[in-house]
Amino acid sequence: MPRKKVTIIGAGMTGGAMAQRLIEKDICDVVLQDDPQFAGTMHFGKALDESQAASWQGFSSRISATDGWDETANSDVIICTAGAPRKPGMSREELLNGNAAIVRAKVSAAAKASPNAVLIIFANPMDAMCHVALKASGFPRERVLGQGGMLDSARYRYFVSDALGVSPLDVHGYVIGGHTDTTMVPVVSQTRIGGVPLADLLPAEQIAALVARTMRGGAEIGELYKTGSAYYAPSTATVEMAEAVLMDRRRLMPCSIYHQGEYGIKDVFSGTVCQLGEGGMQRTFELPLTDDERARVVDAAEKTKELVGLITE
Repeated sequence: MPRKKVTIIGAGMTGGAMAQRLIEKDICDVVLQDDPQFAGTMHFGKALDESQAASWQGFSSRISATDGWDETANSDVIICTAGAPRKPGMSREELLNGNAAIVRAKVSAAAKASPNAVLIIFANPMDAMCHVALKASGFPRERVLGQGGMLDSARYRYFVSDALGVSPLDVHGYVIGGHTDTTMVPVVSQTRIGGVPLADLLPAEQIAALVARTMRGGAEIGELYKTGSAYYAPSTATVEMAEAVLMDRRRLMPCSIYHQGEYGIKDVFSGTVCQLGEGGMQRTFELPLTDDERARVVDAAEKTKELVGLITE
């Protein structure tokens, strides 16, 4: 039986970290695709460097690199990281049209080579880039996913666990809505720590501070790095999605999907909890929200629609 294959478009810091995490899981081969005009031979270097870890790390997965698309053919999952990273002080919205052109070209070529793949979009502004990818690929909504909620939820869970002094594994809470500093919605009302509601363990002011820190989590990392943006946590969040698809894990994960009635929202990408497995999104789940949380989720979708309207072909 042929080994599963994942193509990672863009071999920067995040793409390289994703590749490392994937091959060390030993569940698929990996192809790093990049443009020599921008990457030079870096993607070939990373592929060779990571390959040489196999004997000590103990994996049999193969990792290769390419400037083209033939080597990516028949991939099971395509992860698109291509695009300019967000710089300190830059909003995701400012990246809009430059990254839209890159994502459109890359996804179109990748989809032709792998017409049955599941697309995971990492490029920012992510929800809007999912729209670009959906149109460029021609794929059904089940096979075009955005990773934003996974990363935002990981940050939220870490901040909550740190405040309480408990393991992040025992914090269960989701961030849905948009993937920008102003549109993400940490669902405090449904956050549980070992089954106990968060509101029973922390005062409202401290919870509000955790929510605020979550919403600017990417900006905080960027300010500390000075140049570039986060890649360790983002790579983990994205690889967990890829593994769920490759292994048919049927995991419940917060992802950006093309809404067709969830929370009363239609025809726009926004974050919600969905079941990921073979073929991508298998079904969706609507969390029971407070009136305020629901209003913010709906508002996030409207803001994404406005952003999509600014994309030029």
